[in-house]
Amino acid sequence: MALAFNRRVLAQAEDVTVPLLERLKYLSIVSSNLDEFFEIRFAGLKEQVKAGSTTTGPDGLAPGEAIQRIATEAHAIVERQYQLFNDELIPAMAAEGIRFLRRASWNAKQQTWIRDYFLREMMPVLTPIGLDPAHPFPRLFNKSLNFTVELTGLDAFGRNSGAAIVQAPRLLPRVIKLPKGIADGPNDFIFLSSVLHQHVGELFAGMDVLGCYQFRVTRNSDLFVDEEEVKNLRTALQGELPQRHFGDAVRLEVADNCSESMVKFLLQQFELQPDDLYKVNGPVNLVRLINVPDQVDRPDLKFGPFTPGLPKSLARASDTFETLRKGDVLLHHPFQSFAPVIEFIRSAAVDPQVVAIKQTVYRTGTDSVIMEALIEAAKRGKEVTAVVELMARFDEEANINWAQQLEAVGAHVVYGVVGHKTHAKMAMIVRREEMEGKRGKFTLRRYVHLGTGNYHPRTARLYTDFGLMTCHEGICADVNEVFQQLTGLGKASKLAHVLQSPFTLHDGILKAIEHEIRNAKSGKAAAIIAKMNSLVEPQVIEALYKASKAGVKVDLIVRGVCALKPGVPGLSDNVRVRSVIGRLLEHHRIFYFRAGGHETVWLASADWMERNFFRRIELCFPIRDEKLKKRVIKEGLKAYLADNTQAWDMGPDGTYVRRKRGRGARHCAQDELLALLSER
Repeated sequence: MALAFNRRVLAQAEDVTVPLLERLKYLSIVSSNLDEFFEIRFAGLKEQVKAGSTTTGPDGLAPGEAIQRIATEAHAIVERQYQLFNDELIPAMAAEGIRFLRRASWNAKQQTWIRDYFLREMMPVLTPIGLDPAHPFPRLFNKSLNFTVELTGLDAFGRNSGAAIVQAPRLLPRVIKLPKGIADGPNDFIFLSSVLHQHVGELFAGMDVLGCYQFRVTRNSDLFVDEEEVKNLRTALQGELPQRHFGDAVRLEVADNCSESMVKFLLQQFELQPDDLYKVNGPVNLVRLINVPDQVDRPDLKFGPFTPGLPKSLARASDTFETLRKGDVLLHHPFQSFAPVIEFIRSAAVDPQVVAIKQTVYRTGTDSVIMEALIEAAKRGKEVTAVVELMARFDEEANINWAQQLEAVGAHVVYGVVGHKTHAKMAMIVRREEMEGKRGKFTLRRYVHLGTGNYHPRTARLYTDFGLMTCHEGICADVNEVFQQLTGLGKASKLAHVLQSPFTLHDGILKAIEHEIRNAKSGKAAAIIAKMNSLVEPQVIEALYKASKAGVKVDLIVRGVCALKPGVPGLSDNVRVRSVIGRLLEHHRIFYFRAGGHETVWLASADWMERNFFRRIELCFPIRDEKLKKRVIKEGLKAYLADNTQAWDMGPDGTYVRRKRGRGARHCAQDELLALLSER
């Protein structure tokens, strides 16, 4: 279950060996993860129930059963979150001079400043809505901070509805740092909700406020666009995006002091059941606390900074293309810099010898140097092709904007294949170069970047990923063929080096597993090591069970959901499953097969999930260079198998237990890779 991953993230917030302000971040990340879980996964289950579906999921549960189990576990996680926040983190931060001041503790000077702040910054943008026949319950934005106010008395028109709603605009900060001279310490904060609670009466002149309670509703945020029915996917998506904020409600969070009558009223308005209600002792949106550490100058309470390193071949090179002609380059992010990837595209944009650039765009962000480079390349007359995935969840709007800007300067923009998300991470540069030994004669040479992560500089600082830069003719030809599939029409040609979803990746993985089974049965050494984010595809799981029975040693490093159960007698005795949770988000997809001693290593954009194998365009590419292969095995697999600090082992019943160090040396994969590859 996806919630088990959030339990492991919550454990980071509970861990007293983690720097204090980082623990607060982990607490916020849990809330952010829960938001997306309810917006998409849980909302999907509710839609299935509404449609009368009884189809079981990978966990064997029907939608209704899954909803009940999720509600129990989610309530437990949220309860533990707020208990940790109130009983441990707030006192620990107060001891370090980082305080969240409650209304009862505000002194006279602070009260004056806060009232002025309310009148100056908040009141002009607040719109209180009284609830009466002329003012029905308003449509509230998904995850917006709102206040329900109980009132008594008559307003200017003689009305007495008894209730009103106040929505806090998103432009208002949820946590406000008091300025010097007003604060008693260097890091004193107040909550926006506290300010509004204190001065809500200003919004209802002449009436008495009986109660003011914060609440937040989470809505179904999945977009439905029938790709096969629309003539213009971008136009259809643009029409659908505004409705994301107003989907069906799936969860209601309220302050735990909210009156029972008001709770019942809110549940009724949102058509929710009691199990959908989450009463919390504190801010209803812990996600916004993630910005607090950035406002506190206490390096001793945060993870130590690091500067991503560079491979030696690039560190001493002035020409990336010349370097790649000498051999492939492997980048291990974020331990190594993402800058070479940016420079790869940016230098191509201005290089007069470059004639074409082709790139997939899945997640890039609203501010992207790479996208700006593609725009510049198109302006300079180069052939620029961007395969933009419009259905990249929560990045749809940013991708539409980039697509429009690229089209405006003459770039070729396509949106992949109907029914298949383009999830592959690939960029190709075509360069006109003089032929070696043949002065005056030129040829076109292709250079390619392939990755396990997105072309997003911010996530490249937070996610662990590998990137390969190469001019290997065979791999470049395969990548060119995939671009041809995405932009043109015709049957797919067989790729010589690269595995591709939805055509050859699933079958290729099954064949590699079967090869290990044959080796084991013939007495040869056989082993599989795979690292990914999720493992739920039934056929692959069955193949791994079969491999275990044949004596193949199977090690799986799965960050999130894993439907395979290890260590089950007679079924998976030779399988181990672990999850590693640390300061960086584990994101590689690495597949290792012993292959009778030849050791094949693949990197991929795909997890072992049905959607990745059959409903997405994905690439899985080999590491051919022996030195680079050893690096991937050492850095991406062995380091994580040896981790006894941040690793969790799955038991036969599917539960996770944090690995104990014991008497051996301490091993933390992420720390060791930072020491090995970065420039701390």
